[in-house]
Amino acid sequence: MRINPNVTIIQPIKTAEKISKIRVAAYCRVSSDSSDQLNSFTAQMRYYESFLANSEKEILAGIYADEGVTGTCEDKRKEFQRMMNDCRKGKIDRIYTKSISRFARNTRDCLKNIRELKSLGITVMFEKENIDTANVTDEMMITIMGGLAQEESTSISMNMKWSYKKRMKSGDFFTNTPPYGYIMHNKCLEINPKEADTVKSIFDMYLNGSGIKSIINKLNEENSDKRWTYSSLYYLLTNEKYVGDTVLQKYYTDDNISFKRKVNKGEIERYYIKKSHNGIISREDFNKVQCLLKSKKQSSVKNKNITYRKMIKCG
Repeated sequence: MRINPNVTIIQPIKTAEKISKIRVAAYCRVSSDSSDQLNSFTAQMRYYESFLANSEKEILAGIYADEGVTGTCEDKRKEFQRMMNDCRKGKIDRIYTKSISRFARNTRDCLKNIRELKSLGITVMFEKENIDTANVTDEMMITIMGGLAQEESTSISMNMKWSYKKRMKSGDFFTNTPPYGYIMHNKCLEINPKEADTVKSIFDMYLNGSGIKSIINKLNEENSDKRWTYSSLYYLLTNEKYVGDTVLQKYYTDDNISFKRKVNKGEIERYYIKKSHNGIISREDFNKVQCLLKSKKQSSVKNKNITYRKMIKCG
């Protein structure tokens, strides 16, 4: 005989719902000028803190800020990469950024990052364009805006090149990295006495008949502060800065979005500034070294063209 079950419904205990706020990250780009960088970062920090202060749904998870000069290449944007890693770790739910040009400087990077963020459930709000990826279903709009960002990046690059060119013509352009033997002080090259002695020794050894490879071996045995290679030593022997002159625009970047750095072999103009700083090597010795290098290079090319080179040996 089947027994009718007696079922008692146990009601759930109602508790106050815990309101979980959306964790918002702000990505911005600050001035490349070190004097303005701190003020710019502080101002943007205050803006986003004030913007989210009274929000019942959102809370500031952090601000990620890269220098203005690093926008063209994603690999160089350390803060952007840190933000993306935090997104992958589940620390961020939403990103605010001023514009697409701040977020990405070409269409490919823009789409790649937005797609990854969407797959992680993270939305991006572009304030200038008023585009929220939470509401955008058609990637065509993102593609168009990414293209505009790419054009803006190219325009900024061209403006910077124009500025550099103008300063080079006037002689008011300063090198960023001092060569071995010098230090940078108040935007001027000053001689580093310890390293300058090594530079003098290198030129003396070469003028006295030592080859580049033998000089490298001797330097690497004696010095532990710098590892010398053939290219670094050759560059030192041919660097006009050691006589007190400066050649500007030895390298240049191409005009496409890759911004690849190339050796200037006459594609664009160069600027030669004589006596721009104190030299370490006399002009006479420097010229002698250039003649020796040229002579050995010509001799090497000539030997390579010998038909039976390294095929016939003396008994």
